[in-house]
Amino acid sequence: MADRINLEDEYFHKLDEENKAKLRAAIDAQVRAAALAERKALHAGRCGRCGGRLQPQAFRGVEIDVCEDCGTVLLDPGELEALADHDRSGLIHSVFDALSGKK
Repeated sequence: MADRINLEDEYFHKLDEENKAKLRAAIDAQVRAAALAERKALHAGRCGRCGGRLQPQAFRGVEIDVCEDCGTVLLDPGELEALADHDRSGLIHSVFDALSGKK
């Protein structure tokens, strides 16, 4: 009978540990999501270099963001490729290839 009680105790202890681990994982995911949302709200529309406001500008048919304070240009995903497609001199293609590791 003592063995059965020990087995039951082990079983319930294992279930408790599994539930605690699931709860910890859920809380960690919520904390990460909240931190990401806070970072996005803090930096939305701001330059990563100086913190100045970013102003959208059309450049060769692509809308890029330019810092009004320091002039830093921010490209969203896909914008460098779009600019490379419009490039006649091959300069942007060579920069894109260098950044992506192509030779």
